[in-house]
Amino acid sequence: MNLLYENKEDIKHFFKNEEDRFEERLLEQAVNVRDKLKEIDAIGNINLVNNAKKLVNYVIEENQEEIKAFAKQEGIIWAKNAMTLALKLEWVQAIRRTFWEFIEEYTEKKALPPTPDDFFILQKKIDDMVDDFMNGFFLSYAVYKDELLEKQRKLVDNLSVPIIPITQTISVLPLIGTLDDNRARIIEEKALMEIAKSKVHTLIIDLSGIAETSPESVSYFAKLMEAIKMMGCEPILTGLRPEMVQQMLEMDIHLLKNATVQ
Repeated sequence: MNLLYENKEDIKHFFKNEEDRFEERLLEQAVNVRDKLKEIDAIGNINLVNNAKKLVNYVIEENQEEIKAFAKQEGIIWAKNAMTLALKLEWVQAIRRTFWEFIEEYTEKKALPPTPDDFFILQKKIDDMVDDFMNGFFLSYAVYKDELLEKQRKLVDNLSVPIIPITQTISVLPLIGTLDDNRARIIEEKALMEIAKSKVHTLIIDLSGIAETSPESVSYFAKLMEAIKMMGCEPILTGLRPEMVQQMLEMDIHLLKNATVQ
């Protein structure tokens, strides 16, 4: 059975004629969103009322491809502008309820009382399409956020390992903050790549800004000195803090084998 008794154009015409009343009823259903319509429009250039009408038309037309594309677009815009998911959920649920109210009005007006079977088929079709929109929206939102976080993480990683050239063959790596396992691995990757790329012969590593280390990261750092040496580069350590030296002594790590300490 096609949606709405195989009379999609008639139901579209009905919704078009009742457009103002549909909008009014929709805003009554979504109180929190109603109070933020102007704010949302200003932040993300999003006309929620027009978008609601667009979604309703896609559902009436049973246009699954447009629903998926629209959901993806909305998810990206919502994520890009960091807008509250709770508002989106309230809005879509208000669209669903208002849509059903007008479907009921339409059937009464057209004297088309559905049989129980017809009603359940119709309900499943409509709710499935609205759910498809919500699922697509949340998936798109999550993917965009994950990609954004990954880009920000890579940016932070790059900024946290600033290798500064002094001459064509000498570079400085000033480290600040905490030296944990993850950062030690990042330092190793960036340092070795830069040595190979720029043909660095001497890498001066300034540890005076390192506030905290773990035994594991100290051990990892010692292996880094060996790896740098194997790349044909001379590591020079400067600014060693007493705590780090103490950890090295306790762990019987001898950096002097692979690095010059100043």
